[in-house]
Amino acid sequence: MILSLGSLFRLGRAGFTLARAGVFADVDPINLPPNARLPLAMAKMIARKQTGPALDALPGAIGRLGPSYVKLGQFLATRPDLVGPAVVRQLERLQDRMQPFGRDVAIAQIERTFAAKLDTLFVSFSEPVAAASIAQVHRARIRDALGEREVAVKVRRPGIDRQLARDLADMKAAATFIAENFPESRRLKPEGVVDTLARSLRMETDFRLEAAAASEFADNVAGESDFRIPAIDWDRTAAEVLTLEWVDGTKLGDVAGLRARGLDLPKIGATVIQSFLRHAMRDGFFHADMHQGNLFVDRDGRLTAVDFGIMGRLGRNERRFLAEILYGFITRDYRRVAEVHFEAGYVPPSHAVDDFAQAIRAIGEPIHARTADQISMARLLTLLFEITGLFNMQTRTELVLLQKTMVVVEGVARSLDPRLDMWSTAEPVVRTWIEGNLGPLGRLGDIGAGIGTLAKFAGGLPQALLRAERTVSKLEDALDGGIGLSDDALRSFGMMQTRAQRTTSYALWALVIVMVYYILR
Repeated sequence: MILSLGSLFRLGRAGFTLARAGVFADVDPINLPPNARLPLAMAKMIARKQTGPALDALPGAIGRLGPSYVKLGQFLATRPDLVGPAVVRQLERLQDRMQPFGRDVAIAQIERTFAAKLDTLFVSFSEPVAAASIAQVHRARIRDALGEREVAVKVRRPGIDRQLARDLADMKAAATFIAENFPESRRLKPEGVVDTLARSLRMETDFRLEAAAASEFADNVAGESDFRIPAIDWDRTAAEVLTLEWVDGTKLGDVAGLRARGLDLPKIGATVIQSFLRHAMRDGFFHADMHQGNLFVDRDGRLTAVDFGIMGRLGRNERRFLAEILYGFITRDYRRVAEVHFEAGYVPPSHAVDDFAQAIRAIGEPIHARTADQISMARLLTLLFEITGLFNMQTRTELVLLQKTMVVVEGVARSLDPRLDMWSTAEPVVRTWIEGNLGPLGRLGDIGAGIGTLAKFAGGLPQALLRAERTVSKLEDALDGGIGLSDDALRSFGMMQTRAQRTTSYALWALVIVMVYYILR
């Protein structure tokens, strides 16, 4: 792929900024392809002299490149399989904080979005209380049929969508160039990384999508007594503006404030872990940015989450994968953990299950040799994904995002309770999911789902047969009208009718056999 001059200039500027900061100084050329060693040597030549480790300069250099690269850095912090744990530790230091834009600019954006004056929408509207690369937040008051109450108003930075689109196009061009010229990079799917980042940024920059995610999340947790989501004000929400209930509570990062309220910190820590696992396994939809700044304890003592721009989804297979892996490690059933990888198709069948189980035992046994408060479930998953690389497991973005979120969640929980027992905290949630989905009740549900799928297939057969009958009827009319067909053509049409009848028979027998199998299994 040939990069445009504009892309080359912008990417060259980004590379120069990183090289000048010295972030490539410690890179060993022996680990790079031959055609990447000359650019690395040039990058080291222009690096500034510095006293500390080279990677210490990485967060500052990325911050100078602008919001698109800050978001890329935050995203890559969820991908230790791509950049390695040392880079991840530095990327986690990235602070998505920027100078706020003026209150008058925010007001103009709101009035343009809703085609209405500010005082018809809000009773009061504050100066910005927080500012990041995509948007900033204001505290406001509204008055409606429910009375007067406080809300948080998130306003998108003017022009940020165009800047992000340009930078993403540059990143996609660079990723394509890397994939085409460095074959060993294809396993890591660089183009897929940029595509995933682009989808994430679409969610973050179109606040209607964030509001929809928050609404879906709120529906999922409606029955929980210890976790809640602030309500969305749909009348004052659009692509550029998001309005939701103001959370009057204490951030989880304010440990002293939580103690001053007399709250049970170990209980809150356990709630953080169990809520995350419950949402991931029960719903397949979880908050993927659960750091201390996005979690509060409200006045009623409930854990409350905000900022729904980054959400994770897991299909049923991924949820089963997660549950069985965690339960397998809890019970030390390493053979089962290995089998789950093969059943899910994550590890190529060319490898042996026993060899993979042996590698997994090498992860699990040292963990079980430690005391409960020393066991890190997030570290376990990190080591697991490192092991799978040795067995040619392809990158699974949704699982890596899950693993990264668990690292953050575990860190938040341990900041509240350093002696938190991860296994005993997670075990009830994991066991409940397994009993409900992989036990007798789960099998009944699978039977129902299987029968439903087959019923849909069988339900479509009459239409298929009707279409076949109409085709034959038209052919008969055509023949009556004097159109001649060869003997070969007539034999072909006869075989088509025979196959259609056989297909119907086979499908009905398949329906019966599968139903019997599920019932007797």
